[in-house]
Amino acid sequence: MRRSSNPILIFLLLAIGLLFSSCKSSGPSAQGPIQVTDKQGQTFSLLAPAQRVVSLAPGNTEILYAIGAGSQVVGRDSYSDYPAEVTAVPDVSGGFGDLNTETIFSLKPDLVLVSELTPPEKVKALQDLKLKVFSLANPTDFEGMYKNMEIVAKLTGHETETSALIEKSRARVAAVLKKIAQTTKHPSVFYELDGTDPNAPWTPGPGTFVATLIDMAGGKNLGDILSSAWAQISLEELISKNPDIILIGDATWGGVTLQSVKERSGWNALGAIKNNAIYTFDDNLVSRPGPRLVDGLEAMAKLLHPELFQ
Repeated sequence: MRRSSNPILIFLLLAIGLLFSSCKSSGPSAQGPIQVTDKQGQTFSLLAPAQRVVSLAPGNTEILYAIGAGSQVVGRDSYSDYPAEVTAVPDVSGGFGDLNTETIFSLKPDLVLVSELTPPEKVKALQDLKLKVFSLANPTDFEGMYKNMEIVAKLTGHETETSALIEKSRARVAAVLKKIAQTTKHPSVFYELDGTDPNAPWTPGPGTFVATLIDMAGGKNLGDILSSAWAQISLEELISKNPDIILIGDATWGGVTLQSVKERSGWNALGAIKNNAIYTFDDNLVSRPGPRLVDGLEAMAKLLHPELFQ
């Protein structure tokens, strides 16, 4: 067969060959699998960044959207409501209710992102469907939260954006700590998680992220005297410790108002009530282990030490 001498045809053939070669070399097989290590030290692998993600924890969902992977979210738990656009994503239940495993399977996810707090039986039900399930650890400090962000970034292909976000977050945290270092005042803080029983309200104990944030914001968490991470404290003990400031976290989801707290029987004995040092606080900023924890720290610090942020 006579070989063509048409230079345009030769150029086109070469271009097509280069394009085909480029496409082959950029595929998952050339890059190798994505691998991350879970809390148990076991390796989790994906052939390529996940493009269809079901998130079963609000903190995980907020991480996904913050790092630029929001368009890859195809399913969410009932409590994932931030940012607002996530509410348009199919709700697969979860949280305190049963998972709709049939819906999850129908969404064809290549990654199901759960949290350490997701019940083991729910995780197993998903694994039994041969779905790729990764559990993010529940962090108790910012470094743990940054690590979670890095893991999600690697699993979804957003490492560059996430690196910039973490750097910005570190700078914001450092700015708060620099201001707090200027004061020697550290008011005691009672943070109410659930005041359904006003004679024994729930509060965060030692080792929790809420306790960490209160400390970093220049306060002392009254709940640190308790023996467990989440516990009830008697009204008698609360009056005895007499916190300087009361933060009502259950105003966010429980509809608790400052006035209703002030009207509780016996609570008028507290100095914070007498001095009107009682405030509602957006619990979502401290209870969801995602990027908004930085917002929570800033809000907490400004509330505990307004004199430093004027």
